[in-house]
Amino acid sequence: MHNSHDPRVLPMRDGVAPSCVVLPSVGQGLLLDFLVRRLQAVAREDWLRRLAAGEVVDEFGVAATARSPFTPGVRYYYYRELEIETPIPFEEAVLYKDEHILVADKPHFLPVVPAGRYLQQTLLVRLRRSLGLAELSPVHRIDRDTAGLVLFSVQRATRGIYQALFRERKVRKIYEAVAPWRADLLFPRTHESRLEESGHFFRMHEVPGVPNAITAMDVVEQAGGWARYRLEPITGKRHQLRVHMAALGLPLCGDAFYPEVNDPPEGDYSNPLQLLARSLSFTDPVTGQERRFDSRLRLRSLENFTFQG
Repeated sequence: MHNSHDPRVLPMRDGVAPSCVVLPSVGQGLLLDFLVRRLQAVAREDWLRRLAAGEVVDEFGVAATARSPFTPGVRYYYYRELEIETPIPFEEAVLYKDEHILVADKPHFLPVVPAGRYLQQTLLVRLRRSLGLAELSPVHRIDRDTAGLVLFSVQRATRGIYQALFRERKVRKIYEAVAPWRADLLFPRTHESRLEESGHFFRMHEVPGVPNAITAMDVVEQAGGWARYRLEPITGKRHQLRVHMAALGLPLCGDAFYPEVNDPPEGDYSNPLQLLARSLSFTDPVTGQERRFDSRLRLRSLENFTFQG
């Protein structure tokens, strides 16, 4: 399944692009039976409803029915739906937009793209709906728990050029974080390690071997056992900043996954991760301009932590 689609086949609906499933090269019977087996999160009755409404369409633009046969190798498009989705009570802001790119400030707790129990309550779908930009697509990602800047491509024609900036490490990303202070650690410093999946859900951990993750770190201010850090990821591994800080005995304030999993219940927004994607800078590959964008969001002040003891 993926989301690249021909808009002539099935249009975007409520900011959500159709999902796609490709039938295997071998198979028989009914399309309906295959869909029920392959996409088990959707009940048979639900597929029957969608088929009756003409909401399952093949790559040639023909709507499938409950009696459509399994046709090997054919692509089918359908809309992903969630019965109940809890609204996330924080708003994004668009900081910049032109014909090629858009920069948004993402609040804590809002995912960038649809996944799991999040569909409409994602930065991408909210922006597509509010701005009517069907081809809008994120060029990079930040965690749902992290606040701050996300760069989007506005049109498919130049998307690959901006994606290459991140792949080739030509974007400078500065983050800010609040974590404990340790007088025995010298800053500025660079932390290098090898990060791999830990086998536990989606967590990463450090393992022996050639480093594949590098973070430059410095202290901005310090008060009462806490410090504000400036973090610059030289590489872009998942959860890199969170893992590297935890490895130094400096777990980020509000981190529900490092060093230990302590995920708050859904709807608990009382302790946001103190990590902010603060600035992005790069040479625009289309216009040649030097670009720099700064988040308007702020983390909590150190005094708030100091008074808590």
